[in-house]
Amino acid sequence: MANGKILVTGGTGYIGSHTVVDLIENGFEVVSADNYQNSKASVLDGIEAITGVRVVNHTIDLADPVATARLFEDTAFDGAIHFAAHKSVGESVKQPLAYFRNNLNSLLNVIDGLQSQGSSNLVFSSSCSVYGNADELPVTEQTPRKEAESPYARTKQMGEDMLYDYCAAHPDFAAILLRYFNPAGAHPSGKIGEDASNAASNLVPVITEVGAGKRERMTVFGTDYPTRDGSCVRDYIHVADLAHAHTLALQYLIEGKASENPALFNLGIGEGLTVLEAIEAFERVAGQSLNYERGPRRPGDVVAVYADRSKASRELGWQPQYGVDDIMRTAWAWEQKR
Repeated sequence: MANGKILVTGGTGYIGSHTVVDLIENGFEVVSADNYQNSKASVLDGIEAITGVRVVNHTIDLADPVATARLFEDTAFDGAIHFAAHKSVGESVKQPLAYFRNNLNSLLNVIDGLQSQGSSNLVFSSSCSVYGNADELPVTEQTPRKEAESPYARTKQMGEDMLYDYCAAHPDFAAILLRYFNPAGAHPSGKIGEDASNAASNLVPVITEVGAGKRERMTVFGTDYPTRDGSCVRDYIHVADLAHAHTLALQYLIEGKASENPALFNLGIGEGLTVLEAIEAFERVAGQSLNYERGPRRPGDVVAVYADRSKASRELGWQPQYGVDDIMRTAWAWEQKR
């Protein structure tokens, strides 16, 4: 007996596809909704190669209320994991309205769809960017959110606020906010990984593309930050660990274990790594040096952010299995295959 039918929005994206695999491996039936704006349909082949299941993807724009309502009219869901969003910090600075329009409308339409069915169990993909330049490190779930450093981060803050207000008005609607740190790496099978249709902007795929000769060099943005080596500090989490946390969060909601609504969890390894240390880890794993240059700071970047993950470990039973060398090893294997 399956655990239930789950809608994964952005299911062919990087984190979405790994979560689809983890849900299937844990007995859920999964339906995806993704318009391939920043992903490729071929990821469905990779999911099938790993799980033996051909996932149905609905190619719709979730910011379109009519199309989204029709999906919820046609299929009953026991819950949803909402990834679908624009996610480039730099792009959001240049195109704020596109980010507000897409990221907020898609969330509203998914909430409406679940509510129309009398169901809930919504896991919302939030971000450590909501903490801004935090007053304390590592950040806990009690760490106050600061001013957003980018329109992208603001859409995540606003999405959280919409769910806080909605759950207060509809206590029967159960939700979880997952604030993640920096997802990286690829599925250990090598069959799926980060394969955005837009140019990669996250650090690890940029590193592996330089390593593979797809880019001539990369720039380390800012080497004068008040950190160990002057570069930004981030908390890198293996995408397979992150995916499993979503399955655990969904089970936690379905089993009615949450004592707060929405419940909130940080998802990170709990250790900060500088950009230069991440490059060193790649060089160690790949056995080759990387061509990079030092450049000026980039607008929208925070100095340092990493997580205290003890709440997720305590309440969800989540324990990350992979470290930074595993992240680089799987990312490099995926890049070479790609």
